Amino acid sequence: MADTTSRTSIEIPWHTIWKVIAAAVLVWVWLRLVELALVLIVAVLLAVTLMPIVGWFDRHRWPRWIGVACIAVALLALGGGFAWLTWSSISDQAHFASQHFAQLERQLFDAAPKWLRTVAGVGRAGDMESAVVPYALRFGRSAISAAIVSALAFILTMYLLIEAERTRDWLIAFVPKDKRSRAAQTLDEVQRLIFGYVAGNVLTSVCAGLFVLVLMSVLQVPAALLLAVIAGVFDFVPVIGFLASSLFAIGMALTVSQGTAVIVASLYVVYHLLETYVLSPWAYGDRLKLSNVAVILAFAIGGELAGVIGALIALPVAAAYPAIERIWLRSQLPAETVREHAAISAGD
Repeated sequence: MADTTSRTSIEIPWHTIWKVIAAAVLVWVWLRLVELALVLIVAVLLAVTLMPIVGWFDRHRWPRWIGVACIAVALLALGGGFAWLTWSSISDQAHFASQHFAQLERQLFDAAPKWLRTVAGVGRAGDMESAVVPYALRFGRSAISAAIVSALAFILTMYLLIEAERTRDWLIAFVPKDKRSRAAQTLDEVQRLIFGYVAGNVLTSVCAGLFVLVLMSVLQVPAALLLAVIAGVFDFVPVIGFLASSLFAIGMALTVSQGTAVIVASLYVVYHLLETYVLSPWAYGDRLKLSNVAVILAFAIGGELAGVIGALIALPVAAAYPAIERIWLRSQLPAETVREHAAISAGD
């Protein structure tokens, strides 16, 4: 009797196997070098923001390295001077806040509704510390990582400023010649977005810190300078950062009175609305057009992928999509979709 059993064989070419292995190696390398990639991205953001200053030196026929050296000295002097002037006050106020943590804990526990205590898993005032500590430690690690990344990025930024044109030409050389004009246009658009994002963020953060400093000083809330610095740092995260910093301010205001805490909370909300709908559009101009929904989604995705730094760099990446759509995806998307997206952005 004839054997009618059929056999199916699958043959995988060797070049396909090598491609899979190469892809796996690239993923492994990326996971190993993700911190270095974050340093590079932060350096690029800072270099693009400082590029107009270097351009001023170029227009006045100064050597580029002199302009970069002046920028580095100015930034270090500004940061060091601020630390020298405020470190004593901030450290004293931080010590005061830590000493009064137990009092704040009791007051927050008494003020919180019962359902909120149940959701948070806090049965008594002493449980709040154990509930908050894991989140505080996680935030502290992320903040330390962000500080180290920023320090390394500062050094890399100076070299990027010196070799900006050479680096740009080197990158453009990877692009096929028929697409280089679009690549150059994309880089120009992204540079404009990054500058608007960083410059606008610095401006809004300074305004937030000054607002909190004046508010806490007028209301005689302890640790006013510390709370102002916290507000300024947190405000670098648009939409939700300033509101998150209000928790510290409300907690310190409770050491004065519950009425003071209510006033602080109300004024924080008022300032948040003013910053979102008045100050931010003015600071960013027409360079960074993102809805609040897009900001929150970009922040959440970036934070999940790469912590604090990832959350911050996700926003200019998301803001660059309209330019990429207009320059690269126009032929793949319906013309009506591109027009409607442009009209919606203009309306915002």
